[in-house]
Amino acid sequence: MENNIYVTPLSGRYPSEEMNKLWSNDSKYTTWRKLWIALAETEKELGINITDEQIEEMKAHVNDIDYDIVAAREKECRHDVMSHVYEFGIKCPKAKPIIHLGATSCFVTDNTDVILMTEALKLIKQKLVVVINNLKKFAEENKSVVCLGYTHFQPAQLTTVGKRATLWMQDLIEDLEELEFVESHMKLLGSKGTTGTQESFMKLFKDEEKVKQIDGKFAEKMGFEKCYAVSGQTYTRKLDSRVLNVLAQIAQSASKFANDMRLLQHEKELEEPFEKGQIGSSAMAYKRNPMRSERINSLSRHVLALAMDPAITASTQWLERTLDDSANKRICVPEAFLAVDSILILYANISSNIVVYKNVINTNLMQELPFMGTEEIIMNAVLKGGDRQELHEKIRVYSMEAGREVKEFGRPNDLVDRIANDASFGLTKEEILKALDPANLCGRAMHQVDDFITEKVNPVLEKYGHLIEGVKSEVNV
Repeated sequence: MENNIYVTPLSGRYPSEEMNKLWSNDSKYTTWRKLWIALAETEKELGINITDEQIEEMKAHVNDIDYDIVAAREKECRHDVMSHVYEFGIKCPKAKPIIHLGATSCFVTDNTDVILMTEALKLIKQKLVVVINNLKKFAEENKSVVCLGYTHFQPAQLTTVGKRATLWMQDLIEDLEELEFVESHMKLLGSKGTTGTQESFMKLFKDEEKVKQIDGKFAEKMGFEKCYAVSGQTYTRKLDSRVLNVLAQIAQSASKFANDMRLLQHEKELEEPFEKGQIGSSAMAYKRNPMRSERINSLSRHVLALAMDPAITASTQWLERTLDDSANKRICVPEAFLAVDSILILYANISSNIVVYKNVINTNLMQELPFMGTEEIIMNAVLKGGDRQELHEKIRVYSMEAGREVKEFGRPNDLVDRIANDASFGLTKEEILKALDPANLCGRAMHQVDDFITEKVNPVLEKYGHLIEGVKSEVNV
């Protein structure tokens, strides 16, 4: 590609080689040719005078596309499909009379879009499973690392680093379930003609029973179970919206994870991988910015915006066909897949090597721990004869005073000392500290990790674990 021609970053900078190839011109236009071959084979089987020689000639030139001829012809006729029919006919002079027989342009464009989206969903599914597997390992390794929970990004009751990872996994498993549903319901347009009535095939075959067989035979040849039962000239554009909604949900989940990583990296508790020679800032050499997480957020924002395109398109289509969908879907569908592919590469890369700073986690926890254990302290004091309402009010006041010491004067949290010095609690400092054992203040967090992995994660990995091998998670830039 010449340097003076703009190329979207999503055509090479971020996504995998496999996803790039899938949405390439070669992939698209060779699929057109495979569709023409499948149509010719189907028509021959149903009695149209098409020879084996013509079909073999077409098969011999599936990958032999002269784009210069196509471009020159399109400049004359202003029609991309007919330009490729013309070029294919030059390569296949014997088959030329029967190429695209009975079909309309959407036969190749729509069926190809369904095929490419279906293959792209498989690539996305593979990367989803990789990330889930990475997070499983991370959760197991850190299920007992007690840390502060946060609500409103303010310190809240304790949880564990591993338990937090189950929240990330749960979102991805929900996305995987949705992807599986959409993937299992992908259907080809089939051969429906200009307004979906199969009129051209009725004229060609003069036999309705044969025409009714075309879609089933054609779908089987292309590796699909079904075609849409009815259509206009195109498949319903709700399909594009359904597919991009799945991609948008994955982007939501990844963005949530990336935001959490950025917050925790600010707290110096977790950190995304940082290579030996990586530069965090052009001006501030000491910085270790969460650049990959930020890129996930950036790309996810793009996917969420792209998902609006097919939703609007589906709701504004006119009757049996209008062309205002074409330019839009050529952009938004591949871009959404390329972006989500890029997001999951980043997610896999980060999740495979999250750095956990246990000492910082513990320091942050201990600073807030007295506040976290106040209910435990009250219960122990009541058991020694204290008045719960009176003790609750005293702890409220002491907590405000201790918080003021920390926030305004930068002094250590002295809540434990304040309580121990108040005889009405009847507790020694040692008894208070024992009540504040972090491992006893995080509920079922540790066991929730085990249960979630056993009940939800392992079945996914048992089903799709074979997809993990060979998947690359290196970040291009």
